[in-house]
Amino acid sequence: MVPKGKALVHEMNAEQLEKVRTAEGFIAALDQSGGSTPKALAQYGVDESAYGNEDEMFDLIHEMRTRIITSPAFTGDKVLGAILFEQTMDRQIEGKGSADYLWTERRVVPFLKTDKGLADEANGVQVMKANPGLAELLARAVEKGVFGTKMRSVIKLANPHGVKAVVDQQFEVGHQILAAGLMPILEPEVDIHSPEKAEAEVLLRDAIIAHLDSLGDGQSVMLKLSIPTEDNFYRPLIEDDRVLRVVALSGGYSRDEANERLSRNHGMIASFSRALAEGLSAGQSDDEFNAVLGSSIDAIFAASRT
Repeated sequence: MVPKGKALVHEMNAEQLEKVRTAEGFIAALDQSGGSTPKALAQYGVDESAYGNEDEMFDLIHEMRTRIITSPAFTGDKVLGAILFEQTMDRQIEGKGSADYLWTERRVVPFLKTDKGLADEANGVQVMKANPGLAELLARAVEKGVFGTKMRSVIKLANPHGVKAVVDQQFEVGHQILAAGLMPILEPEVDIHSPEKAEAEVLLRDAIIAHLDSLGDGQSVMLKLSIPTEDNFYRPLIEDDRVLRVVALSGGYSRDEANERLSRNHGMIASFSRALAEGLSAGQSDDEFNAVLGSSIDAIFAASRT
């Protein structure tokens, strides 16, 4: 007999899979790590003088994320999923583990950022740094009720060798994540300021399509991509049964510009970080904060419905 707890987890994951596959909405990227946290806090109105060490910094970013996640505006009606930083996964929100709270209280599917940052640039790209602790992290994520993962590389130039290295690595690690029972979001970002952005996107799309053949029967991945130069350029990926969902990163665009560009790419949904938090401030009253966040969520949701 299957233990009751195991059956419940299986049913919950099936429900999350169906939600991610079919529901309207977008994915909130709340996964700023050590390197990007100071910038995220500064955008939120918290200066570096407000914390004296890394622990205090992470306490403050967790307060910010908790305020976003517990806002009445942040629900599964419009937010499909949320990507967490490892420290956020390991902390609690209102007495529950963060991933558990997201799903049971908000009906938002939890994802986890799993990469350890970028290696030095070579051949016009930055692949991910080695991650020897990945297997242990994936096991903890499963234990804590996480549905999927996300990992980022960056493509700066249309170098065939560089783009191949990025996609090869993304799929290699993606297979490890699938084997652990989690859904990988592969994120080979193309720098929006690249002088060869359109050319790099051609190489990237072709490399991804070629790699999809390496997936086993019934397996699928998600993709997180920069909004393409040519509208609907990633339509072949969106329509491929082996791609559960294609989501867009804001990549440095303002929220308004990111939404406008995204709305022209049918079937692609947002996974915004900085653009989601734009306009939020630690000094706002709860009413002001919730109103600004609600307006942001409404606008990103609308851009993701096209």
